[in-house]
Amino acid sequence: MSFFRNQFANVVEWQEFRDDMIFYKWSNREIKKGSRLIIRPGQDAIFFNNGKIEGVFRDEGEYDIESQIIPFLSTLKGFKFGFNSGMRVEVLFVNTKEFVVKWGTQNAINIPTLGLPGGMPIRANGTFNFKVDDYIALIDQIAGVKDQYVVEDVRIRITSVLDQLLMKWITREGKDMFNLQANSFDISKGIQEDLDMQMIKSGITITGFHVMSFSYPKEVQDMITKNASHGMVSDVGRYQQISITDGMASGKMSGGGATSDMAGMMMGMNIAGQMMNQLNQQSQNQPAPTPNTAPSAKPDAGDQKRPNFCPNCGTKTGAANFCSNCGQKLIS
Repeated sequence: MSFFRNQFANVVEWQEFRDDMIFYKWSNREIKKGSRLIIRPGQDAIFFNNGKIEGVFRDEGEYDIESQIIPFLSTLKGFKFGFNSGMRVEVLFVNTKEFVVKWGTQNAINIPTLGLPGGMPIRANGTFNFKVDDYIALIDQIAGVKDQYVVEDVRIRITSVLDQLLMKWITREGKDMFNLQANSFDISKGIQEDLDMQMIKSGITITGFHVMSFSYPKEVQDMITKNASHGMVSDVGRYQQISITDGMASGKMSGGGATSDMAGMMMGMNIAGQMMNQLNQQSQNQPAPTPNTAPSAKPDAGDQKRPNFCPNCGTKTGAANFCSNCGQKLIS
């Protein structure tokens, strides 16, 4: 008799485990006498019949169903295996870990913006976290009609409503449309709450939602970068000098073209102008010289009477007393 009983014995386990699978339903609906249940780490085994949960088993290990499982089932405690009869019950294995999923907008989202009739096209990306939280709701809404459920199923469901939620919370919390990253925490928190309200009906809770980055059209991003550069250099003149110097040093303005000559001339004029301004400021800031009140020395009498040229013939005389040309006396 034991030989025939072993012919009908089976093993209830998650046979095709995948890391991205949320739950797996054991396909053989009839459990035979002598059957065993195997629960691996990170799994819960749920026995349910006609949509009603009979028992949840969380501890990993290998169990004899007749002696170790049936006594704990709610309405099947008195079940007795017959020779040709088995227990008709479904077993759902649930992956208990927290899943992390990447998301990204498929198309740009046009956010209403003042001055832009069509709105500001914005893209975003990040991650969200979820896990199974309510087994009753999971069976009622999903496991009752599906044999397995994977992460991709949840991702598709999340992304189908994500564009609307992003538009809602960006316009609500994105006070500065050109600096959304500063408000990303509040935007993420609001989206997580809305997603959780939708998914919790299926027994899944959203444990986290994160916006990693926002991206703008290239023209808008270039304008943001340019404004940031001007903010880093408060002196516009100095900013121009740095830009020209960097361009010449990088070789982008090298050569004998008109652009390079004009850039060099502008840089020279700017530097010369600044040097003149600095000299003028220094001269204005220097104190006026104090007049010298000390009596000046009287000039030598000879220096006052001695001419530089001969009054008679016009010959240069220097320090002589008589003209070397005509002999005219030069000192009276």
